[in-house]
Amino acid sequence: MMEGTEFRKVRSNSRVYQRYYLLESDLQALRWEPSKKESDKARIAVPSIREVRTGRNTETFRTNGVYDQISEDCAFSIIYGETYEALDLVANSAEVANVWVTGLRYLILYGKHAIDMMASSEDSLRLAWLAETFSSMVVSDGQGGGEVGISLRSAVGLIRSVNPGVRSEKVEHRFKELHRVKERMNGAGTSGVGTVAGAEAKVGASVVAVIGSGAGDEDRAPAVTGAEERDGGESGANTDTRRGIEGRVTKEEFIEVFHDLCTRPEIYFLLVQFSSNKEYLDTKDLMRFLEVEQGMAQVTEDTSLELIQSHEPSEEGRRQGCLSLDGFTRYLTSLESHLFDPEHSQVCQDMSQPLSHYYINSSHNTYLIEDQFRGPADITGYIRALKMGCRCVEVDVWDGPDDEPVVYTGHTLTSPVKFNCVLDVIGRFAFEASEFPLILCLENHCSPCQQRVMLQHLRKILGERLYTEPLREGEGYLPSPNALRGKILLKGQKLEEGCGGAEGDVTDEDEGAEMCQRMKAGNSGEGEGEWGQKGGGGGGSIKSLTPPTTPKRFQLVKELSDLVTLCKSVRFTDFQLSFSTQKPWELCSFNETLAVRCASEHPGDFVNYNKRFLSRVYPSAMRIDSSNMNPQDLWKCGCQIVALNYQTPGLMMDLNIAWFRQNGNCGYVLRPAIMRQEVSYFSADTRDSVPGVSPQLLHVKVISGQNLPRPRGSGAKGDVVDPYVYVEIHGIPADCAERRTRTVVQNGDNPIFDESFEFQINLPELAMVRFVVLDDEFIGDEFIGQYTIPLECLQPGYRHIPLQSLMGEDLPYAMLFVHVALTNRRGGGKPYKRGLSMRKARRGRDYAALRDLGIKEVDEVFKMAGPQLKEATDLRENMQNSVAVFRELCGVSAVANLMQCVLALGSRVVGADGDPLMLFELREQYPSMEPQGPLPDVLRRVVSTYETMIQASRAVMELSGGVYDRILQIQTTAMKFHETLHSIAVKEGLNDRKVTRAVESFSWNITILKGQADLLKRAMTEVQENMKQVHYAALTSNLSKGVTGEATRPRRSLDTIQERATAPARGSP
Repeated sequence: MMEGTEFRKVRSNSRVYQRYYLLESDLQALRWEPSKKESDKARIAVPSIREVRTGRNTETFRTNGVYDQISEDCAFSIIYGETYEALDLVANSAEVANVWVTGLRYLILYGKHAIDMMASSEDSLRLAWLAETFSSMVVSDGQGGGEVGISLRSAVGLIRSVNPGVRSEKVEHRFKELHRVKERMNGAGTSGVGTVAGAEAKVGASVVAVIGSGAGDEDRAPAVTGAEERDGGESGANTDTRRGIEGRVTKEEFIEVFHDLCTRPEIYFLLVQFSSNKEYLDTKDLMRFLEVEQGMAQVTEDTSLELIQSHEPSEEGRRQGCLSLDGFTRYLTSLESHLFDPEHSQVCQDMSQPLSHYYINSSHNTYLIEDQFRGPADITGYIRALKMGCRCVEVDVWDGPDDEPVVYTGHTLTSPVKFNCVLDVIGRFAFEASEFPLILCLENHCSPCQQRVMLQHLRKILGERLYTEPLREGEGYLPSPNALRGKILLKGQKLEEGCGGAEGDVTDEDEGAEMCQRMKAGNSGEGEGEWGQKGGGGGGSIKSLTPPTTPKRFQLVKELSDLVTLCKSVRFTDFQLSFSTQKPWELCSFNETLAVRCASEHPGDFVNYNKRFLSRVYPSAMRIDSSNMNPQDLWKCGCQIVALNYQTPGLMMDLNIAWFRQNGNCGYVLRPAIMRQEVSYFSADTRDSVPGVSPQLLHVKVISGQNLPRPRGSGAKGDVVDPYVYVEIHGIPADCAERRTRTVVQNGDNPIFDESFEFQINLPELAMVRFVVLDDEFIGDEFIGQYTIPLECLQPGYRHIPLQSLMGEDLPYAMLFVHVALTNRRGGGKPYKRGLSMRKARRGRDYAALRDLGIKEVDEVFKMAGPQLKEATDLRENMQNSVAVFRELCGVSAVANLMQCVLALGSRVVGADGDPLMLFELREQYPSMEPQGPLPDVLRRVVSTYETMIQASRAVMELSGGVYDRILQIQTTAMKFHETLHSIAVKEGLNDRKVTRAVESFSWNITILKGQADLLKRAMTEVQENMKQVHYAALTSNLSKGVTGEATRPRRSLDTIQERATAPARGSP
């Protein structure tokens, strides 16, 4: 900073200037050049700086016109003077911006004593801990007083014991490098490096190096040339002396190398933001970090103290209740700070809904461990799948030798395994990973004789765990997973009711035969084979996809048939026939080709079909290499059982594994509400927002990576890794997106990316986020690691992501460090332009639109909802817009909450006498902001905007209840037409096409009504949370009137804001 840095200066007139900024030698002023101003005016006195604000969070940035061209991570602003002027700067990199922000904040805190503070910042906690750790090794190393140090091998092991992620070769190389430099300096008569003073100075070196002109660099050993590294640096040196030095490591050298290799600057910058003394976090600092950044609620000092006791490595730090940089690093890399929310590590969803309301983890040809045509069958396939939480496995049974049925894929060269061995494994592992029901897909091709053997094995091995109770007459839904815990359901062929004989005739299910026919068709050049995908058939009839030939039939033993109760296999013909004739306990299996075409040509029908019935989708017969389809292509249609080849790793299995982790890996995930409601409008191929669902904005900042390994099998570049990160969104078509960071050249140990991305998520319940790390190559970038997670499982704030290999195994110590935030669509994105009145904003507002059915009686009911929907939208968006404007005036990012807004104000509203210029009155339900005297224009605008926000919030709480009730009443009235809608439409003279459109419009309208009511209810909850955040932040920042400091955290005034109780709408699940 004292040497200077070039920045771009942003002005409000759409101009951007290149300027050179530097800190004066006495640390009392910041000046810039060139400048048309006189030299004494082209400067800002450090004592006049009120705030250093990160990001594009000033009026100039928002209105300049180059907002989208400036990186959020490279921008910062210096707010100074009595009138709160802003100097808006853009650095060439996020790292440079971080350095200046940290250095300036340090100067603001300590003023002219900053250098003295930094020079004396010995961080006694860290030094004492490292000295104690080293001394314990000296004793165990048998060296007595320890003056000669410890062996190089012991020193390397010691550093790796406290930081296992650092590579041994890197630590050893750093020690040897230090010894060679020390030898050269000793030979030149210079005092040795690595002194205690030098080590102590390096603790504060991050800030010293920032502010000082190269301060702290003299203690850092210079880089070793390639020649020196190859020959060991022996030329010109006394070999015996060198060996003696390299053979032992002193305490000072140990501390020096530890600081070099184990200090993460990005975490140090984060600690500095929240620390009251810049070297460690006390319990209050940690509380503030947990609540403000990590989204934790009801945090107390006891909570902070428990975390300190768990993660602080130094005994002194634990005794004092302080979290050092190393303790903070340990906490941020611990399981509780991982991106995955630990609440989802156990069953956390409602498990009492019908079985058809869940996605079910499913395996295809579970017995295969390689390809579909020649691979061996093995019981390990079942063990692997069941241990991974799979709840639907496939058993393809054929006649075997010695009257023993065998399992393999018919018509192929796959090797068989005995049926009873498969059942033994299933019996042992069925409920090891999950207690919820296991579906056994029994593809039976056996003769009646061997079917009776199958029956004996099933009864003997699985016994009472087999569920054999039929669905009771009149029951329209399947039982719930809760009701079926510990049970095994057989899916298979079943004889028709009334069959009195010991055997009967049923249709054969033979996926293996289909694969062979497909292969023959492919070899003979018949395109897509017997199911006629090629050419498409312009009419969109699903019947064109069903097999044209008469299906093969075989004899089924009645006793075996009677074991199939809830999952009877039936053939799919078309949706209309299924809606009229299919029973809840009947299940259709769709070939991938058929399912994809249904999803493409009849997305609405497919979704509605899956609301009532279970459907199973298995891979195309052409996937003889056991590759996998994309399960989300079928999940978005509501298909419950999407069978994958578990033996094939890759993107599709990554998505499947991640998806089912969100409910304790129990094998069942509750489908989105819009796919469960009897009357709702949703199309699987939507490329726009979903009616009735509030879009979310996902903000992801990829900060850094740690310990990234070389790609498996790479050898051309040696140990060199050039990593970059892809952030992918998987979900409905409207949500699918990907962004990538820049490449960090030749750094796999601790690459810094510092790049931010934003994604709009239209159906959050079905979205997943995937982080992929690749090695940049000239030809074909190589895979390093990945991590996939459902959006619902994200923990907000600063999080670490454990990377996994291509095979799904954890990569030791390999992680990404990210910041994640979720806001509603009004909470982020591009800023609001000033000068827009509420009237103008309302004119451009998008109101939910209802559709005409062409049925007068029904349309009259829906027309009554128009004013209510408009009022609901105005109430909700007036509140959200006012919060967004207040957030902007507080100078915080789009992802900040109101707690962060008030805390930011706390450091800005202090007058010259040290007293706050305004306070919050907390005795009311809605905290009011009261000036304590004349205010500058900037703060007057803050007060005015806050009052607008409170008025809008009060309106939500006082008026929403009535609007909510009226919307629900209209929905209830409209639902009375649901059962007779078709007949009413026919009476009105509507033709078939118009009747279909009227039914769709009815579903659309009901979805809009329910969705808008839910959004209004959510807005009430949002107001309650906002007021609690203001209340708490005012206490924490000493801006509360009549309440001092951290005395108490009364929330009684907020408890009186009660959410209005409402009854669920008819037709809701």
